[in-house]
Amino acid sequence: MILLLVIGVIFLATAGCIIRALLGPTSSDRVVAIDSLSSLMVAALVILGVHYQAVIYLDVALIYALLAFIGTLSISKYLEGKDVGM
Repeated sequence: MILLLVIGVIFLATAGCIIRALLGPTSSDRVVAIDSLSSLMVAALVILGVHYQAVIYLDVALIYALLAFIGTLSISKYLEGKDVGM
């Protein structure tokens, strides 16, 4: 029962992030909203892993979090005006 409540809260937060990403007045607002959305996706994957008792969801969540972090750093550097350095 608690997992359903947590999934509902994650769904509401996801909806808020999507609205902010679409309506955000600045590009920084959009980046923060997309970063928050990726964090919520990681949380949803962890909850699915707990619910189904499958370790693969945790592995996918870890890789997704790492890629989302690298993507956020790259976008932040781009918006700042510096070279990404790749």
